[in-house]
Amino acid sequence: MEWLWPWIQVLCFLVLTDLLWTSPISKEQWPRLEDMELAEGYLRRFYHMSPSSGPQPRNRRATATSALGEKIREMQGFFSLKQTGRLDLQTLSVMRKHRCGVPDMENYSFYPDQIKWKNSTITYRVDQYTTDLTQEEVDTSFRLALKIWSDAAPLKFIKVNHDKADIILSFAKKTHGDFFPFDGPKGVLAHAFAPGEDMGGDVHFDEDEIWTMGHSKQGYNLFTVAAHELGHSLGLSHSKDPSSLMYPNYNYYIGAQYTLPQDDALGIQALYGKPVRKQDPPNLPKKCDPNFSVDAVAVFGKEIMFFKNRYMWLRTTWTTYWNRLREGPSSTYLPSINSPVDAAYDIPAKGVTYVFTGPKYWVVRQLKKKSHFGSIYDYGFPARVRNIDAAVHISEYGKTFFFIGHDYYRYDEHRRRMDPGFPRNIQTDWPGIGRSVDAAFELQGTIYLFSGTKAYNYDYRQNRVLNQILANAWLDC
Repeated sequence: MEWLWPWIQVLCFLVLTDLLWTSPISKEQWPRLEDMELAEGYLRRFYHMSPSSGPQPRNRRATATSALGEKIREMQGFFSLKQTGRLDLQTLSVMRKHRCGVPDMENYSFYPDQIKWKNSTITYRVDQYTTDLTQEEVDTSFRLALKIWSDAAPLKFIKVNHDKADIILSFAKKTHGDFFPFDGPKGVLAHAFAPGEDMGGDVHFDEDEIWTMGHSKQGYNLFTVAAHELGHSLGLSHSKDPSSLMYPNYNYYIGAQYTLPQDDALGIQALYGKPVRKQDPPNLPKKCDPNFSVDAVAVFGKEIMFFKNRYMWLRTTWTTYWNRLREGPSSTYLPSINSPVDAAYDIPAKGVTYVFTGPKYWVVRQLKKKSHFGSIYDYGFPARVRNIDAAVHISEYGKTFFFIGHDYYRYDEHRRRMDPGFPRNIQTDWPGIGRSVDAAFELQGTIYLFSGTKAYNYDYRQNRVLNQILANAWLDC
């Protein structure tokens, strides 16, 4: 079968040529041979494209729907590019950026059985130093990189010099014994392995790069790259959030002044919990205050969940009258979620509720059980969206509405993509409820939209408000 390999490479090359040259760009912008080689190598390395993705009919329609086109579309979706399935100049530009060598496939999602370190005390050792910096500078960069993770989670890192260590950090060139050779200057800067035995948790830096302590046009800041790679060593994968430390492309950060973004903090806390600190007595929300408003509402099974700060109430709906109200810290019922809830919605047919905290969403299937999470950018939101104000799913249409500021988006749950033509203005399309929405839920064919101290019973078929009540009317007030 070895004789087939050169022909497979030729076929892959021809399909890539078709994908590139059928794009609407001028002849002066036609990609060079090295551009096509870059694209093929990029998709193989970071999106698990195999040679079998290559041969497809040479026409515009076929290439847009081929297995190769799907890999390009997958990469474009991760980086919030227009998902054409074709290699345009913007896509190639992203492929040329300097980045981490870990694949983007898993998209920073956590499952209860995902690999992580079993102990909260983790040892590390520097096996091979770079010649670009002093040993003291390297040690300082690694210490600061580890500190941002231990500040966000109950982790302790201990440096050892000769003993066996959980994480081994080293600088190496090209082929270096792990089946993932470096590519020389620029391109891939470093890579890391998930927690585990042998090479698990180890971090390798490309010694062909120029490593610096500060910002340099010629080199790369060691703290920045080390902090990202150590996130992988602790069990995190890549984030779609461009402001996240775990975003795959290189960004410069100042070690002594850097604070872990919310996206990364939520990720590491989902694995290891929040750092143990002396906590102030909880400031319980005053549910019957005339100025009371809710942060989020959703139905879970036979109960409606109301969220305010880090607290929640559950109102039973399975009888014709309200006969039971439970309440407590939201972490009591949703142990994976340690942050205030911004929005939530449920899909009764799936028996699942989605809970949003900052740039993440959590998939809740059972109360008082661990939940897994994903990124809000999985839905196709642009990078400027940092959190969701409210969400509601209308089963009749199979659509979920997301309210953000004065605008709203509409998501097709069956096609798993945003509908075209959005965002649109709330006040224009949802008359009578004000300029923004704080929370929303559907019950028995009607929806309730919360804005400030009021809740509006809204008929989405006739597109009008039926009546309004106080936001805390469900809470025995």
